[in-house]
Amino acid sequence: MKWIYIIAGIALYVKMLVIPNPALSSTQAAIVQMVVQDSGVPNAVSGIIFRNRLYDTIFEVIVFTIAILGSNYLLSNENPSCSIYQFKDQPSIVLARLGATITALVGIELAIRGHLSPGGGFAAGVAGGTAIGLVAITSSYPWMQEIYQRWHAATWEKISVLIFIVLSVITLTGYELPHGQLGELFSGGILPILNIIVAIKVALGSWAVVLIFIRYRGLL
Repeated sequence: MKWIYIIAGIALYVKMLVIPNPALSSTQAAIVQMVVQDSGVPNAVSGIIFRNRLYDTIFEVIVFTIAILGSNYLLSNENPSCSIYQFKDQPSIVLARLGATITALVGIELAIRGHLSPGGGFAAGVAGGTAIGLVAITSSYPWMQEIYQRWHAATWEKISVLIFIVLSVITLTGYELPHGQLGELFSGGILPILNIIVAIKVALGSWAVVLIFIRYRGLL
């Protein structure tokens, strides 16, 4: 069976190298251009997610929140892991924390410039969650939990969801900020703000999930 997957992967790779992607038809190009003009951002994907299909995005954020609450609820009756093994050798610690720093910077860049280039709030949040996970595998669980509670991360996660829903409702009623100059950092109206809020929500939610699974399932 594995040979079938290998052959399929090779065939897909050859297809990507040999067969060019079909050019957009005039109708498709017109649709993309209309989305860009309508939303005021070069990234048409962000325009669709945060403006043309904002209803879907609202429920995606809510579903992610429910998933975090569900993980906490399902594991709350289990006994915490007796021992949590983590990386102790210095090279692994240095590499993991270097990777966390780079990933966190990438997440910030995706959140701030997601409306101008490929990326966005969800991708930025995943990058932030990855950075937190890399720190978690080289740090003690009590220290991570202490920081999580000291900065009230759970509260800020819930606040970010509420702010996103409120701003989304305002946007859906027809009120928008000025779009600004297309292609500039401060452009796109409310879309960059929604991007940043989603990034914060996903990163903090990923932090909560990482801590929950480390506590009840261990790390390694």
